[in-house]
Amino acid sequence: MAQLLTPLRRLVLGVHPARMVALAFGFTVLVGTTLLALPIASEDGTSAPLLTCLFTATSAVCVTGLIVVDTGTYWSGFGEWAIVLMIQVGGFGIMTLASLLALLMAGKLRLRMTLNVQAETKTGIGEVRRVLLRIAAITLAVEAATAVILTLRLWLSHGESLGDALHFGVYHAVSAFNNAGFSPRSDNMMGFADDPWVLLPLAGAVILGGLGSPVIIEVLRHRARRRRTGRRGWTLHLKLTLLVSAVLLAVGTAMTLVLEWSNDGTFGPMAVDDKIFGAFFHSAVSRTAGFNATDIGAMEPATLLGTSVLMFIGGGAASTAGGIKVTAFAVLGAAILAEVRGDPAAGIFRRHLSPQVLRQALTVALLGIGLVITATIALLTVMPDAPAEAVLFEAVSAFGTVGLSANLTYDMPAAGQLILIALMFIGRVGPVTLVSALALRERRRRYQHPEERPIIG
Repeated sequence: MAQLLTPLRRLVLGVHPARMVALAFGFTVLVGTTLLALPIASEDGTSAPLLTCLFTATSAVCVTGLIVVDTGTYWSGFGEWAIVLMIQVGGFGIMTLASLLALLMAGKLRLRMTLNVQAETKTGIGEVRRVLLRIAAITLAVEAATAVILTLRLWLSHGESLGDALHFGVYHAVSAFNNAGFSPRSDNMMGFADDPWVLLPLAGAVILGGLGSPVIIEVLRHRARRRRTGRRGWTLHLKLTLLVSAVLLAVGTAMTLVLEWSNDGTFGPMAVDDKIFGAFFHSAVSRTAGFNATDIGAMEPATLLGTSVLMFIGGGAASTAGGIKVTAFAVLGAAILAEVRGDPAAGIFRRHLSPQVLRQALTVALLGIGLVITATIALLTVMPDAPAEAVLFEAVSAFGTVGLSANLTYDMPAAGQLILIALMFIGRVGPVTLVSALALRERRRRYQHPEERPIIG
């Protein structure tokens, strides 16, 4: 047996850490598909179609939220909680979870597993052990606090039984912090459009999950350091993530409010304060989670396009959100500004940006654009009668692992579902794998080719 396991062990240990992350996510999708294919997972006690199981499992593991069947009526209690488990595992990160279990059981981490966690969480090798425990503590704390607030609200104010309220609270807390957007309610959050005690905790959990564990850990660490020394000393990553996220949240709120103000299908009949609150909630979930308190299919085409831009940008690096990430967006903006000004190098907050960072941001953004355009063309081919803006919206939502839908996914043919499955998987794993692979494969050349400049513009 040992002779048979040795080649397999060498093969696993020889896999690039970034590739190992992709393989782990793929394996989890297959396991989730198998669980949902069991007769006990469906409400009627029969095995669900394989494509439906695969689509739902991919959406859950990749913390997207797009669905082809109603979660609350199609899946049984077993199926619903299997989806929650996949959301938790996918959001926490396959390599991160595996390493945490190994740490708790053995008290130490192997070097290869440490590199896998580094590829998933973007942490230094020496800090992985401490960061793993902090990520677990933050996840449990935020989800528990959100679940308690939601449970009490539904139990005390909406007349739900304690069991139903607890089911709602836990399910949506896990889904919100992991930016999945899954809900067992057929109308998602539309029934709570005027209830801030439900939507605000959800929005808060979504925003925290979208910022990413490195940002939350650094904020907590520097708060303690500031109490001791009085110095702040925030890193560039923290500044960019917080600033760009706040700006995009404000811009998204203003854009949605202006464009949907008089739309009778969305904000038109609402009171002014409900319109503002609805626009804020839509902006908060647009870049990360798939909850909706408004009918997305009834929104103006301009709103769908603007929301698509927010979904494509996404949330913070090493977070549960998808997209190209706010740091890549900020780096590209700094590079454009430097070129317009004629500066020799790009910089932000009095910090010089290395050419490697610029290349990574540009690569991720251009690959993302290429994938979305290719998928949109393919979807229009299999759905020629669908509005182009709605098809683009679905493609960006899948790539950004957001989960908002313009009411196209339900009626999408099998070929279209397969396209979205590929987009969801690449959107969740691709950017992480790509950036990690680029960082680990960098090598110095001992020579340089002659410089020549083609005409640009």
